[in-house]
Formats: sequence, C-alpha cells, structure tokens
Amino acid sequence: MDSEVNSKANLQEILNTLEVDRKKIAETYQTCYILIGLAVLILVIGFIIRFVPLGIIGCLVPIIIAIVIYLRIEKDAVKYKDAYKINVVGAALKDINETLTITPYNGLPQYEFISSELFTTRPDRYKTQDLISGTADKTSFWFAEVHAEYKTETRDKNGTKTTWHTIFKGIIFVADFNKNFNVSTIVRPKGIADAIGSWFSKNVFSFGNSELVHLENTVFDEIFVTYSKNQIEARYILTPAMMERILDLNKKSDDTISVSFINSKMYIAFPLSHNYFEPPIHSSLLAPDLLTDDLSIVKFMHDIVHELDLNTRIWGKE
Repeated sequence: MDSEVNSKANLQEILNTLEVDRKKIAETYQTCYILIGLAVLILVIGFIIRFVPLGIIGCLVPIIIAIVIYLRIEKDAVKYKDAYKINVVGAALKDINETLTITPYNGLPQYEFISSELFTTRPDRYKTQDLISGTADKTSFWFAEVHAEYKTETRDKNGTKTTWHTIFKGIIFVADFNKNFNVSTIVRPKGIADAIGSWFSKNVFSFGNSELVHLENTVFDEIFVTYSKNQIEARYILTPAMMERILDLNKKSDDTISVSFINSKMYIAFPLSHNYFEPPIHSSLLAPDLLTDDLSIVKFMHDIVHELDLNTRIWGKE
C-alpha cells in the first residue's frame, strides 16, 4: 500500500517538498547537538586545567547559541509535523476508506475517557491527539492516541516529591454500537488491580450496583473480568459470537484490551507504547516503508467494525 501511496504524483510532490524542510530541521538540530557537545567539552577542559570559572563562562556561549537556534527552528518543526499529518497521512487514509479524516490537535475528550468507565483512576494529567474518524457502512467510529496519568506526592526532609504514574497509554477506539442498552457493561483484563498495585484505591470509581458477570465462555472468563448493572443485558451484548470476536481481536493486540458498552457506544482501549502518525526528523520521508506502521494501525482499527459485526442492526438500533 505504501508504494501505491508514494507513487501518486500529487503526494510525491508534497513528500519532496517536506523532505527539503525535514533536512533543514534535521541539520539545525544536529548543529544544536554539536554546540551542546562543545559546551560540555569546554566545561570539562575547565575542570581539567583547574580553571572552573573559565569553563563555566566558556560553555555558556555555545549553549545560548544552541537555545536560540533551537527556538527558531522549533516553529518550522511544528509546521512540518502538521503538514505531514494533514497532507500525507490524511491523503493515505483515503486509500483505506474515503470517509477517514485526521485532526492532529483533537482527540478523545477527557470527560469521555472518564465516562467510558474503562479505567478506575481519574487522571491528573491527560494528553490526547491525532483524532481519526470515519464511517464504515452504517457505523460511525473514531479513535485517538491517549496518555493519561495520575500523580502521587511524598514528603521527606527535602520537601514534596511528585511522581507520575501511567493509567493508560495507547489508542482508544469508539464506535456507535449496534444495540440500544440502558446500563453499562465493562470488560477489563483480569489482574488489572494487581497491575495498578498499591495505588489502585486512589480515586476509585464506584461500581454502584454493578455485579460480576460469569459468562459461558470459559476462555473469555479466564482473560477478562466482566461487570454490569444488568446480568441479562450483559449477556445480550456479550453473545457467544461477540465474545469470540473480542478474543480474536485481543490476540491481535500487543497487550490485553479493555472494552465497555455505555450509552449505545462501544469503547475499546488498546495499550500501545508506539507513538503513531509522527513524521521522521532524522530519516528520509522518501523511504518506501514510510507509512507502513501508521496505515497498519489505522486499518486494524477500521476493520474492528467488520470483525465485531457492528453493522448488524438489531434491538431496533438504526
């Protein structure tokens, strides 16, 4: 698919133009690195010859120059990244589905992250970007990169120390579900409380009247723990076919997924460490495998609609 994308004349022209910008940015960054290295060398020499003041003063000059150069090129780097995401990734998405669009500075709102009930801890710091949305047949879907963290504070004789802990880092996928339902049903990896460890009790959301749901699929129950406020509705949602599809989807994921069914929406959290849709700085934009990883994850998300059969309208959802 990458070769097809790169062979398009208009996209190739965009890549050629951006490649010029990339080289300029990369060379400028390299100059900054050299200047910082020079500053360190001057400081070390100052210590060696036991003339520390000279070393400190001498190292300040290249450091100041490096900072000024960096701040100037950083604006160009932001423009370069935006152009890549909108013009290159945006165009490549159309080869998967004409309705797909990317909005770099939008993402999954924090209130939706919380209301999805996928996680038990409220974030103290929340970042999201690269919202991709589209429609597959009757089903609207969208997904975005999310990094949610909470903080802990400890005090000792030196003062207060703040430590940040990751709640979730990866992609959260949202789709208009094919069934109407009245209560929330949550499917989480078994052992998630152990992963959160001693901080699990911080800001824990109440499950309210939710009950543990034991399902007929023993493999599903071995991997996931399911909660719902309505046992019957949970079984209508998690049919044998749906559980098998979720298990198949989970096998394709790097880590165990979490799923929730709330307000006629389906949320799926995919833990991932890789940051997608970012243009290279120190390698060429003209590489034939430039978009391999990005398009693979988009196609994976896009195919969820079909893999989970979300286009089958039952329970009166049209």
